[in-house]
Amino acid sequence: MAEQVAAMCEQLIKAVNVMMDAETSQIYRLEALKFCEEFKETSSLCVPCGLQLADKAQPAVVRHFGLQILEHVIKFRWNNMQQQEKVQLKECAMQLLSNGTRTILEEESHIKDALSRIVVEMIKREWPQNWPDMLTEMEALTSQGEAQTELVMLILLRLAEDVITFQTLPSQRRRDIQHMLTQKMENIFSFMIAILHINIEDYRKQVSVARAHCRVAVATLNTLAGYIDWVSLVHITFRNCHLLEMLCLLLSEPELQLEAAECLLIAMSRKGKLDERKPFMLLFDDVAIHYILSAAQSADGLVVERRYIFLKRLCQVLCAMSVQLCSLVGSDVEVEIPANLSKYMEAILAFTTHSSQFLKSTTLPTWGALFRHETLSKDAVVVEMATKYLRVSMTNLVKGGFPSRDDNPSCEYSRVDFDSDEDFNSFFNSFRAQQGVVLRSACRIVPLEAFQIAAEWLQYQIASPVDAGDVTCKSKTAEGLCSLLSPSVVQWDAMTVFMECVVSQILKNLEEEVMNMELLQAVLNYDSKDPLILSCVLTNVSALFPFAIHRPQLIPQVLYKVPRTRAVKNVRRHASSSIIKICRDYPQFILPCFDMFYNHVKKLFSSEASLTHMEKFSLMEALVLISNQFKDFAKQKAFIDELMASVVADWTSDEMRLALWDPVAFLSFVGADQVVTESQSTDTDTVSLNRGRLCFCLYAMLAVVKRAHWPADLEEAKAGGFVVGYSPAGAPIYRNPCTAQFHVLLPNLLALIRTHHSLFMPENMSRLSETFSRAHEVMDAEKNVVLGLSQHSLDIYVSPVYRSSLERMQGFFTSVYENCFQILGNAGLSLQQEFYTIERLAEGIAGSAFVSLDHVVRLFLRQLVLSCPQEYYESLLCPLLGPLFAYMMQRLNVRWQFCYLNPLGKISMGLVVYILYMQFHLDSGTSLTTKAFVLAVKTISSVVGGNLLPEAVSWFYTSVLRGLQVHGQHEVCNSTLCQLAMLIYENLRPRYIELRTVMTQIPNISVDALDQYDKRLMDPKAQKLGEKKRKDQFKKLIAGTVGKALCQQFRKEVHIRNLPSLFKKPKPDKDLVQSSEALGLAALFSPEHDAL
Repeated sequence: MAEQVAAMCEQLIKAVNVMMDAETSQIYRLEALKFCEEFKETSSLCVPCGLQLADKAQPAVVRHFGLQILEHVIKFRWNNMQQQEKVQLKECAMQLLSNGTRTILEEESHIKDALSRIVVEMIKREWPQNWPDMLTEMEALTSQGEAQTELVMLILLRLAEDVITFQTLPSQRRRDIQHMLTQKMENIFSFMIAILHINIEDYRKQVSVARAHCRVAVATLNTLAGYIDWVSLVHITFRNCHLLEMLCLLLSEPELQLEAAECLLIAMSRKGKLDERKPFMLLFDDVAIHYILSAAQSADGLVVERRYIFLKRLCQVLCAMSVQLCSLVGSDVEVEIPANLSKYMEAILAFTTHSSQFLKSTTLPTWGALFRHETLSKDAVVVEMATKYLRVSMTNLVKGGFPSRDDNPSCEYSRVDFDSDEDFNSFFNSFRAQQGVVLRSACRIVPLEAFQIAAEWLQYQIASPVDAGDVTCKSKTAEGLCSLLSPSVVQWDAMTVFMECVVSQILKNLEEEVMNMELLQAVLNYDSKDPLILSCVLTNVSALFPFAIHRPQLIPQVLYKVPRTRAVKNVRRHASSSIIKICRDYPQFILPCFDMFYNHVKKLFSSEASLTHMEKFSLMEALVLISNQFKDFAKQKAFIDELMASVVADWTSDEMRLALWDPVAFLSFVGADQVVTESQSTDTDTVSLNRGRLCFCLYAMLAVVKRAHWPADLEEAKAGGFVVGYSPAGAPIYRNPCTAQFHVLLPNLLALIRTHHSLFMPENMSRLSETFSRAHEVMDAEKNVVLGLSQHSLDIYVSPVYRSSLERMQGFFTSVYENCFQILGNAGLSLQQEFYTIERLAEGIAGSAFVSLDHVVRLFLRQLVLSCPQEYYESLLCPLLGPLFAYMMQRLNVRWQFCYLNPLGKISMGLVVYILYMQFHLDSGTSLTTKAFVLAVKTISSVVGGNLLPEAVSWFYTSVLRGLQVHGQHEVCNSTLCQLAMLIYENLRPRYIELRTVMTQIPNISVDALDQYDKRLMDPKAQKLGEKKRKDQFKKLIAGTVGKALCQQFRKEVHIRNLPSLFKKPKPDKDLVQSSEALGLAALFSPEHDAL
């Protein structure tokens, strides 16, 4: 026997060396692997060979393979082994733990892990029933040295992971082990804390084996982390939170602080009853807060990975402490505000002022929670800290710290946290948005101080000279202009965000007298030629505009200032957006200046040759917004007629009509059939002007249709002549002042949509010139967005949106198409009855928007359907949606290559069948399954009372079960599909016996259980079960349909047998009559009371 074992071990060692040798060919490596695997599966020498190979005299790679053999035996052969063999293997494993390893500092970590796995696998199969002394034996091992103590900690940790975290055991075994762990937890915790205390003391004495004690302490902390997450809070807080206090002390130990912080984080993140969490307030006591504050305030320095990870964990601990604080203070458990709250907030502030942008962002939820807390936000410490936070935000809002640069202390940390500048830029945009939320909360606490800080910062920026710095865009540097990262721009940008947040809050909290009216005047007087700074100035004008409400003489200056700010295209766009925003939010205050503003706009239109179409229709949109305040239908209609006169004349002209109704003429009109070289002028030629005319008309139409509206108040609407009647349900019917204009413009609009669809026909595609042959393709910029290839953050500058002639044409086609559908969609929303009563509207839309269903814009359809009054469903929606559903069926059929056409009479039912097939069979995600579920539920609810073909019902139900077969291993999909299957079966089974036929085909279904379920479902006299029980029963019925994930299909099953149930003490039978207790009722009828 010994010779056989030695010979086999020699072969196995050779095979392992062949597998691990980098020079081995693939063929030899596979042969060696096959030999080793066959040995593990078939050989009777696995245990002796495994033990011999695991001897510590062997090389580490051989020892690891020997331990793998032993683990394989336990996992796959344990159930077939004799009891004596099990005991012998267990004793051998304990011997390996005792003296089968090298010293703690010499032993390889993967050997320790493999050895601990062997013991855990035995524990999972035999403890506690057949190995009751396991914990005692583990405790005895720790007395043999540091190496054994570390192994015991690894065993306890892996046991908790397998039983609690990953739950890799059958439910009965898991319950047995978890029950015993819970029962023994007080002893386990005391044991681990004692081990931790002893090894920390020895480590601090700096004895010769200090490193070994440190390694044990680390292992113990890691094991504690595996238990703190789920044990009862009593064990964490016992002995006046001795464990938490010890963890706080370890924050000052560089070798142990990371693991201690992770344990603290897990503990402080625990949920539970408030009275059980009350002891967590110990961390706000003097000792604990001293160590936490010391660690936080020494946070900055050289970027060392382990140290930086510790800082992240410590920051998370502080944030978790705030969650506990905010939950307990002001609650029923009567916890007072900690005396050391100021020290705690100083620790949070230390991370908020840290160079790492990531650490700064981590503290934001804590600040927000403190500033919003009903009790804490009124405390003097928090109020004082709110002002400090506002000052710190002035620095944190400044964008800096790009990984590719070295101009900021944050850059070094960013290189650790972010892969690229784009990654950092995306993070910072989110970070700044979160800062805005917290800033607004702080402003509610100290509104006056916040406004003073904002005003000082704005005045400082106005007074400071422009500093372009060493910018990336050299061509702009030569012009004296800034880039996005110029010192002046980043400061203006940060100040603008700060100002917006502050002003939005102070208007609700400060009196008019406190407001600094001179601030808006200073911004209006400020002038700069730099586009990026001008953009910030515009934002400040918009933010401060509410001040003008209290100083009406400033309103004309604002209205003059914004349209004049026209340095470059992006700033023009910003100026246009600003004037629209002001007129949208404060139209009632601008109304007195309407005539002045309107005259100014007319003067600009007639005199400013360089005024772009975008600026023109933006000013028109702003005027329409103000005109809504007329609250006089006739006056507003007359104004809109005058405003749109030139647009109507151009749009309905013979030249435009010819171009819009004929695809050939349209291509010529816009120049898509012409060859253009880049040297040619693209701004003054006729076709470019034609494209501009066309876009301007569409934008003007959209602006008027979208913005013109009747008063929100019904009485004002009636008084102004906007109400023309009432619906049968009693709802008022309004008229829109732009309806007459829209009726005139609609025919050519529908013609343009129809013409645009026809451009994709082969004969019209062939008419595109060589320059514009790709005009209908997706623009390269949009492709990059889809692919996630954004423009480099440091190279962005104000540049033309479309550079080449082809890109300009692509942008034109896209803009025209989207605007046409935007107008149609908004028409239903704005005009309502007046739109849906247009004569032959359904024919007009079907003959234009629905000519090519490949290119219907989803948003238009949604607006059309949602805005449609119910009385027009039959006349408008049904003629349109019928062909649309038929087209969708056809498209799905072609795309999925689905050869079988379901003979359903109802289009909607057929559509659902196809959608179900697509969602459940071709999509592996849960979101589409959920969408299909919602759609299916709505359909079932609407057709459950109708007559459906039995084949359709069977197919519908089978599709759901097939979905379970493919996606049932995913919990979300399983729950959704089981619910849908049950809904179908319970609603349709009484009328369609075919569903039972489908059910009987499910593998391993219990026919008796199915009969019982059907009886309860169909027999009105049968006892009805609760919904939860019905769901559980149905889920068991269809369990055979749930398939395995691909990664699980070829995995060798591990079978762990259940052991006899743990002994449970029976409840004593208590005879109330024989009880000796004096019961009031018995005493009342006792003989002593007969006299009563």
